[in-house]
Amino acid sequence: MRKTRAVLVSAAVVLGATLTIGATPAHAETLAGVFREHSECERVGTRGTDQGWWDDYSCEWEGRYRYYFLYA
Repeated sequence: MRKTRAVLVSAAVVLGATLTIGATPAHAETLAGVFREHSECERVGTRGTDQGWWDDYSCEWEGRYRYYFLYA
């Protein structure tokens, strides 16, 4: 009985860890481009939406790199 319980607990822990590690948040965004100008980032983001490449996008300024990052 003890060995069976130990095996079942171990299997449950491994399964839980596997599901936790493999899960990604629903709002995860992908880096779609890097631009010097905000207008260029917006232009490409809008084109991606029009073409159906992504549903939504955001252009975010990263001051330490001095570039705009397009996330979709």
